[in-house]
Amino acid sequence: MKTIKIGNNVVGNNRCYIIAEIGINHNGNIKLALDLISKAKECGADAVKFQKRTPEICVPEHQRNIMRETPWGTMTYFDYKKKIEFEEKEYLLIDKHCKEIGVDWFASPWDVPSVKFLEQFNPVCYKVASASITDKDILMAIKSTGKPVIISSGMSTIDEIENAVKILDGSELLIAHSTSAYPCKTEELNLNMIKTLTKKYPDSPIGYSGHEKGIQTSVGAYVLGAKHIERHFTMDRTMWGTDHSASLEPKGFKTMVRDIRILEIALGDGVKKVYESEIPMRKKLRG
Repeated sequence: MKTIKIGNNVVGNNRCYIIAEIGINHNGNIKLALDLISKAKECGADAVKFQKRTPEICVPEHQRNIMRETPWGTMTYFDYKKKIEFEEKEYLLIDKHCKEIGVDWFASPWDVPSVKFLEQFNPVCYKVASASITDKDILMAIKSTGKPVIISSGMSTIDEIENAVKILDGSELLIAHSTSAYPCKTEELNLNMIKTLTKKYPDSPIGYSGHEKGIQTSVGAYVLGAKHIERHFTMDRTMWGTDHSASLEPKGFKTMVRDIRILEIALGDGVKKVYESEIPMRKKLRG
């Protein structure tokens, strides 16, 4: 299988590239975002991921004036989306902090200007959100950066995935199996798609972006061949916000990383051998 370098990590070999999806779980608070980065690194994440939007483009007109109850009072949906969006000042702090502690960071841009915005920070790669996999303009803008690209395949047909792959032809491409439900039901995870995608796209390291509760299924995704795994990350799943309930808290995330790292060693190379540790027992029981 082809390997792809992201930051100082090589993705596609035995070692799984593990991403903590902070997304918008910072709730517009840069201190919380920096704390989440530090905690993700402490838990063993290789990378943290954010989401970048231009609300004037991404918020549909018919939703803009819908009133919403928030921790900052009642406001329109448009004002809420503006309030939680980080701009240059915040991303400068994110970039500096990630470099200081040695963790990769990147983001999912939800519109073309956001790609241009993120480029000033020279992120290690880009992530195409499941919602954007059919957006040719975003795909072409990301492709033009020349960076590695991870595409998430939630709520997508095989044909839609195939079309995105064709548009991104020439990019160093990684694909993440995903189901876009928050939280996702176990019976809708369809983890065997990891094997399907691995067979269909042998030159693209296949991974998993999960939104389920618990960690067992993400660990199982690694066993099925996922070369990169992303889970939403929060300090507290009961916090206000849309993604917290489908996220892992630090204890769960750290346990998931630990279990995956153990399995990286335990799976071995698939070649049968007699280990030195077995020889005394072999002599004792076989004479």
